[in-house]
Amino acid sequence: MAAHSGSRKVIYAALAGNLLIATTKFIAAAWTGSSAMMSEGVHSLVDTGNGALLLYGLNRAARPPDLTHPFGHGRELYFWSFVVALLVFAVGAGVSLYEGISHVIAPHAATNLTTNYIVLGLSALFEGYSWRIALKEFRAAKGSLSYFDAVRQSKDPSVFTVLFEDTAALLGLFIAFIGITAAAYFERPELDGVSSIFIGLILAMTATLLARESKALLIGEAALPHVQEEIMAAVDGDPDIERVNGMTTVHLGPDQIVVALSLEFKDDRSTEDIEDCVERIEARLKQHRSDIASVFVKPQTSATWRKRRAKLVE
Repeated sequence: MAAHSGSRKVIYAALAGNLLIATTKFIAAAWTGSSAMMSEGVHSLVDTGNGALLLYGLNRAARPPDLTHPFGHGRELYFWSFVVALLVFAVGAGVSLYEGISHVIAPHAATNLTTNYIVLGLSALFEGYSWRIALKEFRAAKGSLSYFDAVRQSKDPSVFTVLFEDTAALLGLFIAFIGITAAAYFERPELDGVSSIFIGLILAMTATLLARESKALLIGEAALPHVQEEIMAAVDGDPDIERVNGMTTVHLGPDQIVVALSLEFKDDRSTEDIEDCVERIEARLKQHRSDIASVFVKPQTSATWRKRRAKLVE
């Protein structure tokens, strides 16, 4: 649970901000009749629900292993992150596109623009605060990696999901401001609907990115290269091992890694020596990295390992 304290802080900040913003936007949309403001209200409402789902996923993923799920429930977080992506696409983007197209076909001018501008300004402040917290946590997690590489390599979707949503929200607020202003200045109320369409497209692109990353994690990704190097270094040099052929790793959650090692033991070692070596290796790995959940060791010759790895590549 402590490992996800940063994630929870980000989600709580986003949840509180989005709930307040959604309520304000819906009141403003009903008051002024703005299509863009209605789309923004739906967007914030979806983000509020998404934050609740991510928290639910974190709680479910933290449950200990049981007989039905011997490796734990870590992938629940990945599942609910994928559900969040679907909601952003289906509800957020879908409603915004529908609202925008309807407003273009049957345009009507928004009233009381001052209310819209006040709501947009307050929303930008709240969203900006949430975005700043998410960005700070993401920067701390990414280290020296670029933002693109950090997202691709991240095993914890909760932080970058909130960051993506908040970024899309800030872009949506800017587009809503442009649309409302242009509709009033040019006396073309359909421009308000056009801005709603653009908001829907931004949400659709955000959902696509989130779904892509969540799907990869849900299927199962290997540990990062530097983690694999740490594991190899911890195993290599054991007196009972002739050669470390290689390993297979998979993330069951952000802090749950299963390691399968292929080892060639020295020919003169007894069964008892090998058993002691396996226990020693498992204890050493778990001492080095707390995120290693299970370790499996398979005695193999290097030729057998290479042959089986070649089939995986094919």
